[in-house]
Amino acid sequence: MKAYISEIAGFVSRDVEIRGWLYNKRSSGKLYFLLVRDGTGTIQVIADKASVGDEMFARCEELTQESSLIAKGTVREERRAPGGYEMVLSELQIVHLSSDYPLTPKEHGVSFLLDRRHLWLRSSRQHAVLSVRSCVEKACRDFLDSRGFMLIDAPILTPAACEGTTTLFQTDYFGSLAYLSQSGQLYMEAAAMAFGKVYCLGPTFRAERSKTRRHLIEFWMLEPEVAFATLDDVTTLGEELVAFVVRSVLEQRRDALETLGRSLEALEQIEIPFPRVTYGDAVDVLKSKGLDIKWGDDFGAVEEAELSKSYDRPVFVRYFPSECKAFYMKSSPDDPRTTLSVDLLAPEGYGEIIGGGQREDSLEVLEEKVKKAGLPREAFEWYLDLRRYGSVEHSGFGLGLERTVAWICGIEHVREAIPFPRMLHRLGP
Repeated sequence: MKAYISEIAGFVSRDVEIRGWLYNKRSSGKLYFLLVRDGTGTIQVIADKASVGDEMFARCEELTQESSLIAKGTVREERRAPGGYEMVLSELQIVHLSSDYPLTPKEHGVSFLLDRRHLWLRSSRQHAVLSVRSCVEKACRDFLDSRGFMLIDAPILTPAACEGTTTLFQTDYFGSLAYLSQSGQLYMEAAAMAFGKVYCLGPTFRAERSKTRRHLIEFWMLEPEVAFATLDDVTTLGEELVAFVVRSVLEQRRDALETLGRSLEALEQIEIPFPRVTYGDAVDVLKSKGLDIKWGDDFGAVEEAELSKSYDRPVFVRYFPSECKAFYMKSSPDDPRTTLSVDLLAPEGYGEIIGGGQREDSLEVLEEKVKKAGLPREAFEWYLDLRRYGSVEHSGFGLGLERTVAWICGIEHVREAIPFPRMLHRLGP
């Protein structure tokens, strides 16, 4: 009977067939201990020369790292084995013999590993990180789906900028200019006016010449948008979403977190409500810590990390100055210098994982903001239509998937939080 290794606990004392790759092996005289992985897990396969015979034992000796194989045998419990189970080999078929696999157990440099990202994915650490990523994506969708949100797919090719014109990837679109999407937000605003509560989850692109551990050229964002919602509404939505995601990972991927050496205690104390501070108060805190910052400056990695050190859970910073936010953000009625905006900073120095707020719903004000930002009016006529025909207050945010995964996993750089990272000077594999 064929079985995946993740299902092996249900086959104790039974004969099964597994198909996978040799992760590692060791020998003890007349025994071979083969560590086999199949993508769902790993299991130790015991080859006893006296039982399998000389020919099959020779095949075990022939096996090299990452050779593909089909193994048959009897499953038994073994506390000392990985996963608590092992297989006693009865038959072995070598599907393909790997030769000179480049990623050996020794230490390799990051550049070397990134050049071979297609193979690096097979390592236990990368497997753990990307299994957490999969869980985070599913948890995000489960959370929003359970609350009546509709998934709406945003286009990748767009006619205009969303987050400023300096970080656009430009391409020819049959004689016209088109750009890779910086965000699906504007389209989610249109969809919210049709369906009420919507979200998209997909890739976005920023041509930023940044080499920090928090930046990628291509990254994925979850972007909910809600009609008749205020800044307070989406702040609450954001904290409930993040808390749900963390709980889901702790419940479903605890083994992966343990593989990564992640502090489970740090994640288990992530409870709502999250602290809320104003931008002005945050500036005062940073000044008190000796940072050179003045009111009106945007926060960078240093400022966000320093702020987050004061909290054991994510913290919301709200009411950023207009100069720090995009043209579509609504101005605060109590202080026109500021916006109804919010960023959520992850603890432990991981920085912003959510950015959003309330959108400008006045046609006249938005027209002026488009003009002030120097954006082409014709490219935004459809967006202005949303304020012409039944405009309402509405709000939303974007959650950066890679930063969220990096924080939950406790990894240093977001390049490990995406299967094939695109960074400055790196387009492959």
